[in-house]
Amino acid sequence: MCCLQTRPCLPILDNRNQSFPRVNMLPKQSQREFWATIFNRRMLVCVLTGFSSGLPLYVIYQLIPAWLRTESIGLREIGFFALVGIPYSWKFIWSPLMDRYSFPVLGHRRGWMLITQLGIGVSIAMIGWLDPRDSLWPIAYIALAMAFLSASQDVVLDAFRREYLRDDELATGNSIHVQAYRIAGLVPGGLALILADYIPWQSVFLAVACCMVVGVILTLSVTDTVPAAQRPASLRIAVVEPFRDFLRRFGALVSLEILLFMFFYKLGDNMATALSTTFYIDLGFELKEIGIIAKNAALWPSIIGGMLAIPLMTRWGINRSLWIFGVVQVVSILGFVGLSQAGPNPSLLALVIAFEYLGVGLGTAAFIAYIARITSPLFAATQFALLSAVTALPRTVANSSTGIIVEHIGWTSFFWLCALLALPGMLMLVRIAPWNGDRAASGSPATAAASDSAA
Repeated sequence: MCCLQTRPCLPILDNRNQSFPRVNMLPKQSQREFWATIFNRRMLVCVLTGFSSGLPLYVIYQLIPAWLRTESIGLREIGFFALVGIPYSWKFIWSPLMDRYSFPVLGHRRGWMLITQLGIGVSIAMIGWLDPRDSLWPIAYIALAMAFLSASQDVVLDAFRREYLRDDELATGNSIHVQAYRIAGLVPGGLALILADYIPWQSVFLAVACCMVVGVILTLSVTDTVPAAQRPASLRIAVVEPFRDFLRRFGALVSLEILLFMFFYKLGDNMATALSTTFYIDLGFELKEIGIIAKNAALWPSIIGGMLAIPLMTRWGINRSLWIFGVVQVVSILGFVGLSQAGPNPSLLALVIAFEYLGVGLGTAAFIAYIARITSPLFAATQFALLSAVTALPRTVANSSTGIIVEHIGWTSFFWLCALLALPGMLMLVRIAPWNGDRAASGSPATAAASDSAA
């Protein structure tokens, strides 16, 4: 794999703090080098992976709930629809199969990419032909299949990106991937809602399905990253070695705390945005109004957030970025509190959406960069799938109860609860990513140990 030829990508360990992983400060770059890092083919690939990965998730969590709500489906049922996202939390179970086996065409990673992308497109197109009032269970089954295919696509795209990028490009590439992921949400969460006022829902879902051609173009235009000789020799190796490697590098206790951090860091904002479109409808906004405001208020903050995340993480390091961007995430949740009390105010809605896309996008960029740094390129698919699956747990298990919670306590109290639930993840940063951890670890003797391990 190309990334094995560069400097070791394992996190630096600081022996003074119970061997928690520390992430190196990113290398200083001249202005010319900085722009050359952003505007190249590898970063364009990250744009396409982000868009292809984000589109089906926002169909599940934004477009389908909005469609169901306009068809007079209750909040309780819509909330339980979050359970169709369970495959995002369990994808590490079948990720070893995707590491071990491949299709006879296009190569190891690209074959899986094409199959999942075509399946996602078909499932999105199918779901619009059903009537929610008569076919709620069939819709749930198709949405579950879509989530399975989407989670499988995430497994292979995350592994492909980890292998495709050089180690010094991981923070930049993952930041661009995250922002493209968020921008993809403007199709089902913005454009589709506008179209729904002019054309039937069947045509809306078909139009969204056609956008998966972006992923197909990506698959057909890149080369595979894993030669057949580098695939695991057996399924047992593909299943056991990724977990054994992770435990060997961090130990059982530290590994457990890392997984807990993965769960709690995004818990608050995941719950707050789970039923955001439904929340806007309940406030009294029209679908067209939501679509237009979301499109305009989210696009530029997403782009600005993506441009800011790269130089800020370069300047501050991943540890400090997790702290600062995490605070911004919490503040963005409080914007929903204000909106729930103000009512259908278009200007305030635009401000809340803009700040949410900016704040949560920044936090996610640092978070994904951290995950990429603590995964081994030798076991990229399974380790990345495990860590990102834990992150997805709140979006599936906890979010399934959001409709019930809102029905009992109301929208305002619900958003206050989400803000409180965001705090445990911030407190865990004291151990997982101390404020001065990047600089303290830069001269740590554990650097050599990490290098030896990677070799």
